[in-house]
Amino acid sequence: MTERHRRLVRETSLEPSNLILPLFAVEADEHFKKAIDAMPGVQQLGLNGILKQCEAALEADLGGVILFGIPKHKDEFASQAYNEEGIIQTTLRETKRRFPELLVATDVCLCEYTEHGHCGVIERDNNGDIEIVNDKSVELLVREAISHAEAGSDLICPSDMMDGRIGAIREALDASGFSSLPIMSYSAKYASGLYGPFRDAAESTPSFGDRRSHQMDVGNTDEALRLVQRDLDEGADIVMVKPAISSLDIIRRIREQFLSPVAAYQVSGEYSMIKAAGKNGWIDEDRVMMESLLSIKRAGASIILSYFALEAAKQL
Repeated sequence: MTERHRRLVRETSLEPSNLILPLFAVEADEHFKKAIDAMPGVQQLGLNGILKQCEAALEADLGGVILFGIPKHKDEFASQAYNEEGIIQTTLRETKRRFPELLVATDVCLCEYTEHGHCGVIERDNNGDIEIVNDKSVELLVREAISHAEAGSDLICPSDMMDGRIGAIREALDASGFSSLPIMSYSAKYASGLYGPFRDAAESTPSFGDRRSHQMDVGNTDEALRLVQRDLDEGADIVMVKPAISSLDIIRRIREQFLSPVAAYQVSGEYSMIKAAGKNGWIDEDRVMMESLLSIKRAGASIILSYFALEAAKQL
């Protein structure tokens, strides 16, 4: 069978518009650029670099970009996350001014902004043990989401996994005049070992402990469906699974059970493994890149966040 015949009967296809490119915006000189050792080809960028990547995303006809912020100063209550002059807010305004037609999504979480690197407010319980306080954390996440909306975000993406945050953000957005602004929720986010390179890139590695208290156990599948149902009931428009390659069964179950769009995050560890194996000549990097993305699409994700987005778009 020739390639022409194979294209004719191919069941699953991938388009650049299925892909969203993650970008790391740094509060620094606009020409700032720093390579991420564990993620070849990925950089922390000042405003000028972010704008260049956004222009490339437009030219490649990607589905959009998603911004992660790295502030100069961090504190106990992640105050730079909801500062109207914060790194994401200022980058958003300039990006939307220059490229109004580009979909710019924003990550809503506190881990990049807290001095301890956790996703919420930290307190000690009666036994002296440290815990993340859910409701106080949700209050700050709401403030962050509203500040992103006011700065021009096209898609609010809560990634923290705090209970009730989707409902609280949806209610606040509606009350603030952003009832048509959609939410893409990280609904099934596993406590995975594949996030390490991202935490280096976003400078969000926890200074103690880990995030298993609020991220999902990798052994659970039914829990993912319950969390997706909860987020949809609270007002999520799109639900996301993370990481992608080790959660293809979860993507498929969600796609079969729910009518909402499903997104998946091909996370930093997935990217870095392919890059490392390709560099060593163990695999054909381009082929495995496309195969991995196509498998995520085949499982049921219509939206894929991937550091390969621009490279894949060239192949497509």
